[in-house]
Order: sequence, then structure tokens, then C-alpha cells
Amino acid sequence: MRRALQLAKQGSGHTSPNPMVGAVVVHNGMIIGEGFHRCCGKAHAEVNAIDSVEDQSLLPESTIYVTLEPCSHYGKTPPCAKLLIEKGVKRIVVGTLDPFEKVSGRGVAMLRRAGAEVVVGVLEAECRDLNCRFFTAHTNGMPWVQLKWAQSADEFIANEDGTVRFSTALSLSLVHRERSFADAIVVGAGTVKIDNPSLNTRHWSGNSPLRVVLDRNLSIPNDCKLLTDGGRTLIYNGKKEGVEGCVEWAKLDTTQPESWLRDLYRRGITSVIVEGGANVLQQLIAADIWNEMRIEIAPVTLGGGIKAPQVNINGVAHQEVDGNTIITKLIDKNSLITTNC
Repeated sequence: MRRALQLAKQGSGHTSPNPMVGAVVVHNGMIIGEGFHRCCGKAHAEVNAIDSVEDQSLLPESTIYVTLEPCSHYGKTPPCAKLLIEKGVKRIVVGTLDPFEKVSGRGVAMLRRAGAEVVVGVLEAECRDLNCRFFTAHTNGMPWVQLKWAQSADEFIANEDGTVRFSTALSLSLVHRERSFADAIVVGAGTVKIDNPSLNTRHWSGNSPLRVVLDRNLSIPNDCKLLTDGGRTLIYNGKKEGVEGCVEWAKLDTTQPESWLRDLYRRGITSVIVEGGANVLQQLIAADIWNEMRIEIAPVTLGGGIKAPQVNINGVAHQEVDGNTIITKLIDKNSLITTNC
């Protein structure tokens, strides 16, 4: 199972909204096949592991170790549980059950009805932690929420006109690494008007998230990058519905975080990174709807400007990057996960 976990991590940044999954096929104590879920929409870990076995006649006498319960439904690919039954695999060791409602115990039940021995719960904590975002989303009906901002040592995120920047080239690349893990990136209308951001993944190799703007009064400029660069953008507002090219407008109350987060989950989004502005971030903190914070503190003072969100960051993990301090804080009250993911 530890080898299966190692394999699963190779899909990091490419499988969402599907989970990372690894699988290992063992015959008489020897690994004869292994695989992992490489990309959303492509073959699952069990399929890749089974396909890698040179002598398929050994499968009925083999055990397959898989980090997550084999799926039992037809999605973008056929059910993995059905494949294992067809291949005659008689023993399946599962790290943890799948929280997704279309699976959630059905895969194990299908295998057992076919006469297979199924063991569940091997290295369960590690297997759940591997996909903490996936588990949180499907348990709570809302995406995993990561809050991110940079601030001065005296707790301002910008001067009054928003022109001061704190991130270095290296810390910026780490921010884009975080973006590659998220399904969506969320900002308020004020951030769009001040920064005209692209909100894509440029400084790291990986997927670009769906751009989401909270714009109650449809106030962002028509020529901003989020509306004109051809990337996917979703705008929650109080006035307009419709789709034009890659931009969608959805009429929804932007003052209630749970409302737009649940709508994102219904759209298949399992994790979001919220990058501003201060009002949007503070709104989520006040509502106690967040799972992780990433705060970058630069060793400079502004003496005034836009105040950073207020949160207790004492005693949390931090690292130094190019002279800046990056603080990471996780909580588990919105999640069943209790360890660092």
C-alpha cells in the first residue's frame, strides 16, 4: 500500500476533480504490475496496473492493493470494480472507501457479491490525507478552500492604490504551484479593477484553474483580461445570466460564501484558492469557511494602505523564501482530515 501511495502522488496536479489513486498487483509476494491515475478522463489506476501485468493468467491468483475504493459506475471510464471481476482478481486490499456518492461503498459491495475477498482500511489515514481536498468536498458538499494573500510586516496587503507588490520571483512561482493544484481561483471585483490579473498558471508547469469573479454589480471593465484573453471565467453577480464564448455569468448572492461555494461544487469544483481582495478573504474568515491559509509576509512596512485580513497566525508553520516568511495554517473543522495534506 505504501508503494501504491508513492505511485498515486505522481498524478498530483493533473487528476482533479478526480482523486489521486495508485494501485499495485502482487503475486506470491512479488509486484507484477503497478499503475496510477495520470490525468482526469484517462484510465484509472487499477486499469493501468492490470494492463502492466505481462502474464494475465496470474491475475486470479494475485492481490491488488489500491489506495481508494474501485469505482462502480460509468463515468468518463468504465467501472474498475467490473474490470477486476472480469479479470478474476480474487483479493482486493483497499486503503479507504470513496466518499463520492456514486461510489461510496458500492465498489466494495460489487466485488464482494462477485465472491472476491475485500480488505478495507489499510493505511487509511495516509490514503485519506493524500486526497484531503477530494474528501472534504464530497463530505461537505463544498470545495476545499485555501485563502492566500501577501502582506507587509505591519499587516497591509497594499498601499491605497494597490501598486505595492511583496512576492519575489521564487515565491511567485510557489503561488503558481498552488494554483496548479486548485480547480478554481476566486477574486473579488476590486482585485480585477486594480490589478487586471490573468489568474492562470504561468510560472509553474500545471493546469490553470477556472477563474471566478465575485462581482455583484457587474462593475469590472469590459476590456479586462478575464473577459478578453480566451480563458474560462465564471462571474457570480446579482444581475445577469448567460454565456458568451469562454465567459459565463451566473446570478447568485455573492455576499453569502456558502451559496457560491456550493454552486461551484455542483459544477464539479473540489478545491478553490481565494486570492483576494481583503473583503472577500475577511468574509470567508468571518463565516469560518476555510480549510487552509497561505500568508506571505514581506520584511517591509507601509504605514498605511489596505489592511490585511485579521486572523491569529501565532504558532503555525512557516518557511523563509527570499527573505519573505510564508505561513501555512490548516484546520480540520470543515474537513474530516486531521493531518497536513
